[in-house]
Amino acid sequence: MKALVLSGGSGTRLRPFSYSMPKQLIPIANKPVLEHVLDNVRALGVTEAGIVVGDRGRQIAEVIGDGSRLGLRVTYIPQAEPLGLAHCVTLARTFLGDEDFVMYLGDNMLPEGVADIAQDFTARRPAAQLVVQKVADPRAFGVAELDAAGQVERLVEKPQQPRSDLALLGVYFFTSAIHRAVASIRPSARGELEITDAIQWLVTQGAEVRASEYSGYWRDTGRAEDVLECNRRLLASLRPGIVGEVDSRSELDGQVLIEAGARVVRSRVEGPAIVGAGSVVEDSHIGPGTSIGRDCVLRDTRLADSIVLDGASIVNVPGLYGSLIGRNASVGTSARHRLVVGDHTRIEVAA
Repeated sequence: MKALVLSGGSGTRLRPFSYSMPKQLIPIANKPVLEHVLDNVRALGVTEAGIVVGDRGRQIAEVIGDGSRLGLRVTYIPQAEPLGLAHCVTLARTFLGDEDFVMYLGDNMLPEGVADIAQDFTARRPAAQLVVQKVADPRAFGVAELDAAGQVERLVEKPQQPRSDLALLGVYFFTSAIHRAVASIRPSARGELEITDAIQWLVTQGAEVRASEYSGYWRDTGRAEDVLECNRRLLASLRPGIVGEVDSRSELDGQVLIEAGARVVRSRVEGPAIVGAGSVVEDSHIGPGTSIGRDCVLRDTRLADSIVLDGASIVNVPGLYGSLIGRNASVGTSARHRLVVGDHTRIEVAA
């Protein structure tokens, strides 16, 4: 089995971050979302992954490289403009050949993985197998309607009167039958080749299309609040450790990871929390749910439930929480409790 990971979206809901970096590279627990996705792919026994990239492909390649660091062989597949998920399958036809494959949206977090669903797909080999989860409001999702045997009867995109509460999560398993389906559909009203239309074509043709319910934690990291919530969730299982330096006047409480080269001076860090490699925390209080990236500086600051990206500086901020601070950003005294600050941004607001 191969993997097709889709990482070409523009990420408009994550602005200002998506102006300067692909949304798939936003860190969750100090690791890019895309790396979490590729870890899940590798856990399925996959060794070859094609990553569909848009105009930020170079940035993604700089982080992921050839995939060897992650135990994968990575092929980058350019998509000049976003023409739909099924269009990505068309672009990847040469890479995929006639092999079975898993298609995975590169901004989706499923920390428990989908290994059991992959095993079921391999054993039964339906033309397509969808990963779904029950949601409170199906009107915001693509929805799968199933028969009593668990076979898909119909797919409906954002139904106003849903007949099912099973939302598509953005992970799909396909045999080579999907290529004929993709070649048989036409662009939707929004001008895209929809993967739901291709799967519906398979259903209409009488092919076996199944859905498997994922019972674990799932989050689409398309918004800042989703990124922060997911960060809290992953930090809850953090393995603590002290590789950097913690002076005698500092206190660590709970699950705290101090990475190599990091220094904690006259500060209190309450876990779960990470202080990234090369970062300095002085005269500060770092609260739970916080990930601090590499080479950051925090002085005279109280910070909790936040993500601070590499190279950022936060000084003299008495209370900051629920915030997402971009790379190399500088935040001084601020009256606001919650901030979403893009890369290379400077904020100095009198309290």
